[in-house]
Amino acid sequence: MVSAIERIEQDLGKMEEAITHLASQLHDSYATYLTVLGQTVQKQLMLAGYQVCTQGYPDAFLSLSFNQRQNLQQALRQIGKEGQDELLLHLQLPQDLSSTLEDELDEDEELEPLLESTESSAETTTNPSPDSALTPQKPILPDQLLQWQEMLEDQIALTLQTVSVETNHLLQQEGIIPDKLPPTVLEAATKADAAGESSPGSNLLNLLVETQTPEDDDDSTLTRIIAVNLRLSEIEFTEPQLVKIRNQIRNLVAHTTKFQRQYRKKQREWTVVQAEAAWRASWFED
Repeated sequence: MVSAIERIEQDLGKMEEAITHLASQLHDSYATYLTVLGQTVQKQLMLAGYQVCTQGYPDAFLSLSFNQRQNLQQALRQIGKEGQDELLLHLQLPQDLSSTLEDELDEDEELEPLLESTESSAETTTNPSPDSALTPQKPILPDQLLQWQEMLEDQIALTLQTVSVETNHLLQQEGIIPDKLPPTVLEAATKADAAGESSPGSNLLNLLVETQTPEDDDDSTLTRIIAVNLRLSEIEFTEPQLVKIRNQIRNLVAHTTKFQRQYRKKQREWTVVQAEAAWRASWFED
């Protein structure tokens, strides 16, 4: 007859297998999502740059020479390419997750560069030492998976912010965006997402900034600034495939959250049964 502890441990084992499978699915979904997102970011960055130069400050753009315009466009493409590469780098897994998931993930061309960062962990798993060969692989816990997912989302948002800031610095250096305010102020305005006004799919920041004249600290003027501000919601708005994958990710996260509650409940049950057994083991009659 299976004891209560054994039954609970079997249940935990099945849940851990399910969570590992969820982690694999989530990783694969994000691999596709970040690939499409990176491509879309490049397109939307160029479109936003085009709008700033032609709609926001056409006179400033026309004042550039032909070569200067080409160099500006090339620099914008380079910023977009670097942003795309950075998005893919975010997919790398923490060591405690990568070693467990290695057998689950398909090593296709899309994921190979992303798994290179976990090569040392993979070598340890593939060629274990005599001491580690008998060590069971640590399971992925729901908390770990959800923390990784939240961290990844934060990094995606930070990358979009960084690309926006670098783009605006470039546009200001090239004389497109007015130099009436310091670059640090422009950067702060870019980061203050809620302070600006935007329309769906524009990825532009349109706001009024109060600036002071050097001659008189008490004299200030309002300057309208149009700058690039890549927003994830607006980028997804322009690409239906991103919306589709985002919905898949939401479903996987919802399943993980459900497993998190069930796993914690089962762990609590295991602890209680262990405590009851320990009580009985140490109990003796006077």
